[in-house]
Amino acid sequence: MTDRLKDLTAAGVAVWLDDLSRVRLSSGGLDQLRREQHVAGVTTNPTIFAKALSDADEYNWQLRDLATRGVDVEEAVRMLTTYDVRWACDVMRPSYDGSNGVDGRVSIEVDPRLAHEAEKTVAEAKALWWLVDRPNLFIKIPATEDGLPAITATLAEGISVNVTLIFGLDRYSQVMEAFLAGMEQAKANGHDLSKIGSVASFFVSRVDTEVDKRLEKIGSDEAKALRGKAAVANAQLAYERYSQVFSSDRWQALADAGAHPQRPLWASTSTKNPDYRDVIYVEELIAPGTVNTMPEAVIHAYAEHGETRGDTITGSYDAARKVFADLESVGVDMADVIATLEREGVEKFEASWLELIDGVKKSLAEAARGAGRPNEAATGNARAAEAAGGNA
Repeated sequence: MTDRLKDLTAAGVAVWLDDLSRVRLSSGGLDQLRREQHVAGVTTNPTIFAKALSDADEYNWQLRDLATRGVDVEEAVRMLTTYDVRWACDVMRPSYDGSNGVDGRVSIEVDPRLAHEAEKTVAEAKALWWLVDRPNLFIKIPATEDGLPAITATLAEGISVNVTLIFGLDRYSQVMEAFLAGMEQAKANGHDLSKIGSVASFFVSRVDTEVDKRLEKIGSDEAKALRGKAAVANAQLAYERYSQVFSSDRWQALADAGAHPQRPLWASTSTKNPDYRDVIYVEELIAPGTVNTMPEAVIHAYAEHGETRGDTITGSYDAARKVFADLESVGVDMADVIATLEREGVEKFEASWLELIDGVKKSLAEAARGAGRPNEAATGNARAAEAAGGNA
């Protein structure tokens, strides 16, 4: 039987899971994906945590403990989410060790309300790094203008970073510059560069969603013929820039000091339009040194019918540029598309964060009312988690 995910991995694409929950951890589901489906990393975001905490009773014992201690809701959110991420880091540790620290990474995001406050973002990144206390952690920092200096400063502290919410090519170039500057400062600060990792999360499907909406509004045959092409072209041109930056003399000096390149990570890879192939944002974005973080449904879809046709990015650059030229010719302003997506991306994560806070607040109140009642099953879950490397 064809192992399609193995073929994808052999083509240079690291398969990461875009999801996490305590049920997935306690059931052994994440470890099974690591062992059987070649999953080599995990990404999270406020939306994922909000859903996880609203769906499961696995958090009840910890919520009762937190309610008994009287912690505030934001501290409770940190304790709940870092618990899961710490546990996931331990599950993924074999991938981390087996790849010399390149894969096996688990990401946790700074409070998205800090997206435009660099100093607070760095302080939050340092706190999360200390709290999780695992070498295979990634701190997610959004690629806003104010996020760029925070990325550099966090890397300079020896902290690994997943730069998130990248939509446009110019911002991606700024992110790579922030990475190089941060690694140079980390070297000057005496950090071991081989221990510092980074990925740049370049969002894919949301680009098609926004561009297709504009093409539909334009309505011409020429416009409609461009539907479903912008996202892949955008990512392909991002890889071209990656290839240029990470073949430079400046990068080579860092590589000689032990640094790993900041890999492009294709994010938002589930297909939003049912008319498109469900694995299009995997099949069309295969190239060495990349990461594709997928919801579990996309992982299973690729395992079932994905086609690994070798490198589908290198050599596509002229065709991708033509897509951009054609979009401009029919009236799509890509600069406005990118600005809209970045603004909405931050707003959506802020909304999810507030939803998470609200859900935890309600759960804490419910836990406080039931704090006097023992729960043996929950205590067992806590012990199992501690045995797996988590802490309350």
